[in-house]
Amino acid sequence: MSGGGRVLRRRQAQQDVEQAVAWYLEQQSVSVASGFVDSLEQAIAHISRHPAAGSQRHAIELNLPELRAWPLKTYPYLIFYTATDDSIDIWRVLHSHRDIPAWLAPPD
Repeated sequence: MSGGGRVLRRRQAQQDVEQAVAWYLEQQSVSVASGFVDSLEQAIAHISRHPAAGSQRHAIELNLPELRAWPLKTYPYLIFYTATDDSIDIWRVLHSHRDIPAWLAPPD
């Protein structure tokens, strides 16, 4: 895992981001929603430079050995991703207070 590869965003991850932005726009302000997006982009840039930096805590719980999580600064969200030598695959962007294993578990 050398980093610097392309970033792939799964549809569910994009929907997670859209829902978070909509909530911040409705409950907070445009500047807070914009800050969330900025924080997300900074975290993704960090992940692409240092793909092994993310925690593997949830990988153990879910038996997904390649899964990693990286937190956003100042926002209670985690980016869940896997990394290869040439890409970062963003699976989800979830609020850290959710039942993460339930949200990440594959459908029955």
